[in-house]
Amino acid sequence: VQLQESGPGLVKPSQTLSLTCTVSGASITTNDAYWSWIRQPPGKGLEWIGYIGYSGGVYYSPSLKSRFTISRDNTKNTANLQMNSLESEDTAVYTCHAVFYSDTQNYWGQGTQVTVSS
Repeated sequence: VQLQESGPGLVKPSQTLSLTCTVSGASITTNDAYWSWIRQPPGKGLEWIGYIGYSGGVYYSPSLKSRFTISRDNTKNTANLQMNSLESEDTAVYTCHAVFYSDTQNYWGQGTQVTVSS
């Protein structure tokens, strides 16, 4: 299974940005699979943003729920992250992560840098 993040790397404060996690080697609807977005701001630890499950259910970190939306495109086999009202504090490396509970395997993307700056 391979995960590849993509999207614009630079955005201005208050703008919206969307990231895509393209999945290969597995279906985004695989039973017992959960697809997460995680970020790491410069000099800080990992922060879990949220996930979308195989059934389409979505769960978010309470602190980000109001501005971030996770979705999926079954035809394109992607998990997507839309971020609204971006702030400089949202500058981070954003990474896609998959967990398959049926065989306890997990996979990471390489991550993509997002910089929020005027």
